[in-house]
Amino acid sequence: MRILVVGGGGREHALVWKLAQSPQAEALFCAPGNAGIAALATCVPIAPDDVEGLVRFAERERIDLTVVGPELPLTLGLVDRFAARGLRAFGPTAAAARLEGSKVFAKELLGRLGVPTAAFAVFDDPDAAVRHVRARGAPVVVKADGLASGKGVFVCATVAEALAAIDAVMRRRAFGEAGARIVVEDCLVGEELSFMAITDGTTVLPLAPAQDHKRALDGDRGPNTGGMGAYSPAPVATPALEAAVMREVMEPVVRGLAAEGVRYTGVLYAGLMVHEGRAQVLEFNVRFGDPEAQVLLVRLRADLVELLARACDGRLAGAEIAWDPRAAVCVVLAAAGYPGAVTGGEVIAGLERLAGWRDGVVFHAGTRLVDGRVVTAGGRVLGVTALGADIGAAVDAAYAAVAEIDWPGMHFRHDIGARALGRAAREAHGRA
Repeated sequence: MRILVVGGGGREHALVWKLAQSPQAEALFCAPGNAGIAALATCVPIAPDDVEGLVRFAERERIDLTVVGPELPLTLGLVDRFAARGLRAFGPTAAAARLEGSKVFAKELLGRLGVPTAAFAVFDDPDAAVRHVRARGAPVVVKADGLASGKGVFVCATVAEALAAIDAVMRRRAFGEAGARIVVEDCLVGEELSFMAITDGTTVLPLAPAQDHKRALDGDRGPNTGGMGAYSPAPVATPALEAAVMREVMEPVVRGLAAEGVRYTGVLYAGLMVHEGRAQVLEFNVRFGDPEAQVLLVRLRADLVELLARACDGRLAGAEIAWDPRAAVCVVLAAAGYPGAVTGGEVIAGLERLAGWRDGVVFHAGTRLVDGRVVTAGGRVLGVTALGADIGAAVDAAYAAVAEIDWPGMHFRHDIGARALGRAAREAHGRA
């Protein structure tokens, strides 16, 4: 097959890396790609939101399968436009992508279906939102309705923080029109879990659970980011919990959308909060997580091309996925200032020392080539992803590789995987 991957971040590098391993991958293209992807695929200078440009390219190059990485082209209707031209694209339609494109749509759908989630209220008037917060008190979570690159969610411990979030999102429009409406919801407690499944609209095939680290600083402090690291498997996801999530969340949402005339195909990603063995939905994404995709794809023992093609064609029934029994850990290396404004162009040192790294892969996110050198070109720059016999071994391997890399202003979290390690230590102590 001739395959096109849309996007240019760490998730897309991981997708290209895995797709390239398939004997069905005759030719690989990526739009726009990055310096790491360029070693595996032909990068083409088309922006992910240039839907018409992507359609023209797919027709000209006779693309058999397009894999959409980021959420924006999905919400813009890329899959719809491709289908209208007889082109196969993996991902949900614009109507289905509202699960991520609108927090309000997602929460109201969950309410109609009785899917467990936090109590919430919706506002298009900042003054009304302020009155609600003052009356309800804190802690609360304030969410911009639309897409905000993973940064439109504010976990507010005090009323003052919530009022500041409302002001930033609705009055100062920090995220543009994404903040025209907000969701204010109760703050759930527990441990977060990323639960993804591939679906053809009927069959829902779960992927291995993973855990992301959203806050910028060690100890889950600082502002929310697009993700500073991840690991898989996630010990909090017991077999009983996984079965409950499939039964109470994933399958009802796919069935519920179908009953409302919306067939969901692609990746369905539920961000969950787990407390005392029960899971509630925090949010939905409509694509592979980033950096969760990195840890899942290095563990995946399946032909990804075949899997995604079956989902596009409605042939997922009977499909099975095998996983590497080893654990995977991804540590994100970010540019100075992230998740705020960043400047690019810093030369990355040390990548050559990891060219033959046997324990993992360095996935590129925000990079480009300048005069033969790899330089920074974004907030999240690299995702250092390692495999190990267990989480502890994978953590050690990942941070040993991180120590080989450097550029001015590079920063990262030092505690990726700490929750899993703490849980393992408590369980070992309990058995002693």
